[in-house]
Amino acid sequence: MDVLAVPAFDDNYLWIIHDGRHAAVVDPGDAVPVLAALQAEGLTLAAILLTHHHADHVGGVLELARSAVSDAFPNIPVYGPAREHSRIKGMTIPLHGNDEVKIASLGLSLQVIDVPGHTLGHIAYYAADQGLLFCGDTLFAGGCGRLFEGTPAQMVQSLTRLASLPGDTQVYCAHEYTLSNLKFAAEVEPGNEALTARILRERARRERGEATVPTSIALERATNPFLRTGEKEILESLQKAGRLAQLDDVSSFAALREWKNTYR
Repeated sequence: MDVLAVPAFDDNYLWIIHDGRHAAVVDPGDAVPVLAALQAEGLTLAAILLTHHHADHVGGVLELARSAVSDAFPNIPVYGPAREHSRIKGMTIPLHGNDEVKIASLGLSLQVIDVPGHTLGHIAYYAADQGLLFCGDTLFAGGCGRLFEGTPAQMVQSLTRLASLPGDTQVYCAHEYTLSNLKFAAEVEPGNEALTARILRERARRERGEATVPTSIALERATNPFLRTGEKEILESLQKAGRLAQLDDVSSFAALREWKNTYR
């Protein structure tokens, strides 16, 4: 099984999971680059997987589903979060946490994980046998999504679920935000040697024009401040900045996320 990155807009990644013949696309915000990639790779689209309702994740669904119809796949299934069904045009199969998606033509099985916070119905897809996680805008390389609809408590729970996956799980998030995320991470945890080394590696990758995604759960545990809100240095940074009144996971996460919202 391979995963192909399709860049879109300013910093989105649309993901194509494929076996050299058949493919599933994750969060196709724009149909045009996806169709071009499918044609270039000689792939037949078998399914569309959506994590949440934002336009840069679902904007290409209708065109893509219509364009990809074939004799073999007359009705392309469009999977997405049940709680956001009414907000996503073209979704045909609503999903809940702990559901399983099986794409027979790919031999691919995906577990659905509820990860509200960025939006109320946000879901992620986890292929345990392949070690792949498609998490939309919940967990980023070095960061996490903004809380547009959910609460800090929801996001903490969502990130905890994802952080509990095996360390070698490859994390396919939806944006190239890594360098800006790591700049903030270094502000709040400057003594983290693993983070310092990561910043050098990721800068070099971007200078070569390479993507910094996928990342891994183990790397995020070691360097992502939003998975490390109980670390002493991070708590001290929050306190020095006058942003932390209570010492609990939700309060420290909320303070950290609010700080990141305005950080430049």
